[in-house]
Amino acid sequence: MKTIAILILSTLLSLNQKAISQENPGHQISGTISDSISKKPLDYITVSLKSANNAAIKATLSKADGSFRFQGLKPSKYSITIVAIGYKPKNIAVDLSDSTMKSKDFGAIYISARSNDLKEVMVIGDKPIMTQEIDRISYNLQADPDSKGSNVLEMMRKVPLLSLDAEDNIQLKGDKNYKILINGKPSSMVERNPKDILRSMPASSIEKIEVITTPPAKYDAEGLTGIINIITNKKVDNGYNGSLNLNERFPVGGPGIGGSFTVKQGKFGTSGYGGGSLHNSPSTENSNSRLTFDNTNATNLNQSGSKKSESRSAYFGSELSYEIDSLNLISGQFNINGNQSEGDSHQQSLMTGNNETIESYQLENTNEGKGNGIDAALNYQLGFKSNKNRLLTFSYRFFTYSNRQFNSLDVTEPVRYFNPDYKQNNKGSSSEQTFQIDYAYPVKKLTIEAGVKGILRNNKSDFRYDSLNTDGFFELDPQRSNKFNNRQSILGAYNSYQYNLKDWGFKGGLRLEQTLIDVEFISSASQLQKNYLNLVPSISLNRKLKNMSSLTLGYSYKIKRPGIYQLNPFVDRSNPNFESSGNPNLRPASASGIELKYSRFKKGSINVGISYEFYSKLIMPISTFNEVTKITRTTFGNTGKARVIGSNVNVNYPLTTKWNVTINAQAGHGKVSALVNNTLVENDGLMYYVSGSTGYKLEKGLRVNVNMHMNGPNLTLQGTSNSYIGSSIGVNKDLVKDKLSFSVTANNPFTKYRYYISETNGTNFRQESTNQNFFRTYSGSLNYRFGKLKSSVKKSKKGIINDDAGGGMGG
Repeated sequence: MKTIAILILSTLLSLNQKAISQENPGHQISGTISDSISKKPLDYITVSLKSANNAAIKATLSKADGSFRFQGLKPSKYSITIVAIGYKPKNIAVDLSDSTMKSKDFGAIYISARSNDLKEVMVIGDKPIMTQEIDRISYNLQADPDSKGSNVLEMMRKVPLLSLDAEDNIQLKGDKNYKILINGKPSSMVERNPKDILRSMPASSIEKIEVITTPPAKYDAEGLTGIINIITNKKVDNGYNGSLNLNERFPVGGPGIGGSFTVKQGKFGTSGYGGGSLHNSPSTENSNSRLTFDNTNATNLNQSGSKKSESRSAYFGSELSYEIDSLNLISGQFNINGNQSEGDSHQQSLMTGNNETIESYQLENTNEGKGNGIDAALNYQLGFKSNKNRLLTFSYRFFTYSNRQFNSLDVTEPVRYFNPDYKQNNKGSSSEQTFQIDYAYPVKKLTIEAGVKGILRNNKSDFRYDSLNTDGFFELDPQRSNKFNNRQSILGAYNSYQYNLKDWGFKGGLRLEQTLIDVEFISSASQLQKNYLNLVPSISLNRKLKNMSSLTLGYSYKIKRPGIYQLNPFVDRSNPNFESSGNPNLRPASASGIELKYSRFKKGSINVGISYEFYSKLIMPISTFNEVTKITRTTFGNTGKARVIGSNVNVNYPLTTKWNVTINAQAGHGKVSALVNNTLVENDGLMYYVSGSTGYKLEKGLRVNVNMHMNGPNLTLQGTSNSYIGSSIGVNKDLVKDKLSFSVTANNPFTKYRYYISETNGTNFRQESTNQNFFRTYSGSLNYRFGKLKSSVKKSKKGIINDDAGGGMGG
């Protein structure tokens, strides 16, 4: 693979050199960029050449002496745009339409420094790929050509600190304990199973992805490793704009459609995004094996089978705003989503011991899944004449989602296996209401924020188990069925401060949260009540250095409340030898961490970070083997402790104006321990992730992209998983400049299947599961943009941000 990538890039370079050598000098524009105060020339400054109608033509970087040159131009009217970090942008009109004027040398072009403000640092050109603030880093999907032919899930491989595991589950710093927000707010579409929605969402409909590893105090204290905030497109002023994407993927996947739009007329503005897709998975193989170590009754279990599935998902989100006057603004949000799935699986099972068959059977499993979610919010924002950045906001939000899982299991050819056919049905849901008041008060370089919030949340589950009786009818098994309610009342208050000096930036605050939990088992008439109080500090410090670089130091304390999937006592018996369930007795987990980051934005960008994080009362899956029933039971425990020492590197570097390289790497050493059946279990190991991509821009709007990624093992309390390597090659073609583009991609063209192997070890057993997945896929995408980009739809600067909810629901 490496050799092929080198050959491709070498060929592209030779084509580029040939094109340059044949270029006609023609008309030209030149100049030298210098600082307006020191008069010193500035190197690596981005200079863009645009046509009279503002269409981009070329871009270059100033040399060490500050000079730049555009040549081979046709007689016409042009403009050049100069963009540099720490300087005000500058636009200059150039008229070369007169045939007697073949060149224009501006000589020294002076640019003025902007006021030193550490709120945000931008990288490269009119559309920077990355921006950094004190407590977060953002990846601009619109500036990455790969976004035209990829979905949001795929693009997350390139975002600093994010990765995907072997089953395409999103990880933040190698961990799954995070919170996903849409436009700074929780959304039902990413609560249940975010990868299904994000896989159907075209990246072209998304503006950027923010990774917040040190959440400020105004955010709920949730997400042990941080927050992923997905910002959708919405830029227009008294007009409209939007995008539409059609895509197809095979043999795994299917057709999809998605897009976004924005409309603004006078005081009214609205924006929306939506889409849908089919995702079909052809038949693949899987296996399970387990060895038990009982000296008198050791067993050996071997299972093999196959599975296939089909799923459909759709989503729609919108925001509306009405500006009553310059001081009063009303805004609202509405999101709706749904999905359905069907699947079939076949399994052969054989358990032996003492050289004889203990039991064997064959199992046919027909499964169905269905889920939907709705959330809506209303905000009122009040400004003040004395200072328009002084804001008081009142917000209300309603949020609900549900999920249903159904399995019908038929047993054939049983040998010493006496369980009848059975059906299991699990209906789960979560709903909440949120009331919130926020106040922002800026005083010169100091910004003070404060707020209070109340969340009323209700998690429910209704699960039942029906078995086939001797009369040939299915009847309810009351011992394996129940109804479960988990009510949470969360009261929070925060106070935060942000202060900016010439070369320093500070952001810090405190958040106090009270959690009241009331658990009720309706069928068994039992009840459980709990009460937690958490004081959550956060602090970030930024120091601006020379050469467009900076250091950022951050500390945060975070908690994670268990979600319905982890709390739900429903026992999944879709595999009779392996059962799994939630644990209604779980408590919130907590984590504290410190991180140091170095960033440099000159010509390209480099971000390097080191961190130390400690977790207590960690919620983790725990597996035990029952020697009487011969069943492995997995549930969630709350006794875990862990520490992770980690590092990360992200580099985005333009080798030339047409060729760029991006590297995203993470590595960490983790150690985890917990009590399993009153026995201390420990595990430690190295975890890593490396992603590299390169793109080369050819003539006539053609671009070639090559991507590779390597996932290391995933560490768990009782085991680990295997590592793997993936790759992709894609081509993007602009059919109509900045309007219509087409992309084709070959993912993992040299490997048909990927095998995900996970190991689990206990005091009296060792087991391994292997899942085969299609790895080689092909995709095509057609992306259309319309309208004009000017400025954003006005919306409340404050609003409800519930990032405290636990994990999603299974199904």
